[in-house]
Amino acid sequence: MGMFKVLVSEILEETDHIKSFKLVRADGRGFDPYPAGAHIDIVGPTQVVRQYSLCSPPYDLDAYVVAVKREPESRGGSAALHDRLEVGSELEISAPRNLMQVAGSADRHVLVAAGIGVTPMISMAYQLQREGKPFELHYFARSRELAAFTDLLEERCGFGEKVRFHFGIPRDGQPAVLREILGGLTGASHVYTCGPEGFMDRVLSLAGPVLGEDNVHIEHFQAGEPADTSGDAAFEVELDSGEVFEIPADRSIVEVLQENGVPVDTSCKEGICGTCVMGVLEGEPEHRDNCLSASEKKANDQIATCVSRARSARLMLELF
Repeated sequence: MGMFKVLVSEILEETDHIKSFKLVRADGRGFDPYPAGAHIDIVGPTQVVRQYSLCSPPYDLDAYVVAVKREPESRGGSAALHDRLEVGSELEISAPRNLMQVAGSADRHVLVAAGIGVTPMISMAYQLQREGKPFELHYFARSRELAAFTDLLEERCGFGEKVRFHFGIPRDGQPAVLREILGGLTGASHVYTCGPEGFMDRVLSLAGPVLGEDNVHIEHFQAGEPADTSGDAAFEVELDSGEVFEIPADRSIVEVLQENGVPVDTSCKEGICGTCVMGVLEGEPEHRDNCLSASEKKANDQIATCVSRARSARLMLELF
């Protein structure tokens, strides 16, 4: 995975616990084009690698903007970015990767965010606005004070009434609001959501039966509940080059491949970033990731090799 150096050109206090960082290339060049909804890896001051969604306009190639929420349990990730970075600090980042993109054809795009999950939605809204496509951005937060980018969304983006805030709504009150938001959708509509797992589950449970799961796009920024590994067994992986490796019950595919010199890129190692995804040519995967969509998992032609395993005795894989 190629990494390159950037400089922090601006830091803004979005809330008491969220900072945004504007990044420019250290070599003075512009960034390459990327689709809205992308995220990047950032190597922090403590060498911890974390993924952050880009929330800047995807057509602005002069700078990237990411927002970082200070997590109370942080052990060198978000806390180090908050405490150690200053204007002029140098970081290493990856090129953008996309797990959630704007659908090419839809009669209506509904973006539903909670908390820090608003970050990829801002980039997607910029793209939809530029292309003149119908969209709404709904932003849930516990209070206005805890919501990032409110001034940007209200005034500077030019989104107008397409942005709607939902502050202070308790969890048991969210389904009623979500039903109202999702009312009138058709099978050609698409919904995009990012936020805490429980919130995204509620959006999916309400929108999925109407649209189908393929039309509900989810961006995970944390791993799901750990899988039950008590029944794990060894299996074989054959690469399209003909090499065969045994994957023990207590090792991941990517660990075994990397130890044997196979160049598989990794980042999160938790099944959320999609870096280590490989193609499946034969065999049946057991999906344990949060990066492949429901339709991708159903197709069984890809596997996140850092966490997923096999239901069959052997998988034949190809490097992407």
